[in-house]
Amino acid sequence: MGKNEQIDGKNRIKTYIKELDEQMQGGIPANHIVLICGTSGTMKSSVAFSVLFNEVMQGKTAMYLTLEQSSKSLAQHFSNMGFPLSKINLLTLDNLAQVDALVKSAKSSSRPSLIMADLGVVRKMVKSVKIGPTASWMNVISNIIRKAKQANCELVVLDSLSALYILTKFEHPRTELFYFFEFLREIGMTSFLISEMPLDKKKYGAYEIEDFLADGIIKLDLVERQRKVTREVSVVKMRGTRTTIDVFSLEFANGAFKALYGGQPPLI
Repeated sequence: MGKNEQIDGKNRIKTYIKELDEQMQGGIPANHIVLICGTSGTMKSSVAFSVLFNEVMQGKTAMYLTLEQSSKSLAQHFSNMGFPLSKINLLTLDNLAQVDALVKSAKSSSRPSLIMADLGVVRKMVKSVKIGPTASWMNVISNIIRKAKQANCELVVLDSLSALYILTKFEHPRTELFYFFEFLREIGMTSFLISEMPLDKKKYGAYEIEDFLADGIIKLDLVERQRKVTREVSVVKMRGTRTTIDVFSLEFANGAFKALYGGQPPLI
């Protein structure tokens, strides 16, 4: 297994956004829960996948949970972006009965594994099954993550919170979200939760508690200047880390992200 980078005595996970990690002591403290927020088209899923793919290439096992776009569509998209998926053991979960077999396959594989859990397919398979308080989608997701932990999975992406909220009818959302975040914290995995921001960008999550519960927030944005739209990235907060809150331009080229100040690399 690859080892997390040791910075200031802490294990850290890189964002793999060049020049941004250098501004936050090398990256995200391991086992943090991080919101990746932004409006549609800001590359939230791509930034999250980039972290997972690069960590898997370092020898770790990771899981990408998709509730909206299919795993096949996502894999094609990421491949088109330049991520060499053939270099990793890419496993697709589209049936809950497959969980144990996939966990076994990931544990026994000689190559690092990335599990793509396609809950969109699972949703269609069980659409006629009533999922009530004792078997909510929150519990389904938690159980899948527990199984992945058995395969020594170290990182997980949930794409997205907005889709989860459509599936799960909360009676007490603040309390139930608190316990879900606590579950992620106790399971001991670095977690990335993708959150769709409203167009007015006034809140990071639908229930306005997600930003308080999360250990970190990475905000992605689309900004129009002189009829040209540019992507931007900023670290709104990152517990246990000295970080700038400055806004960077975000570029993607040759399969990698890079942060720039005004079109130039930042001065460290």
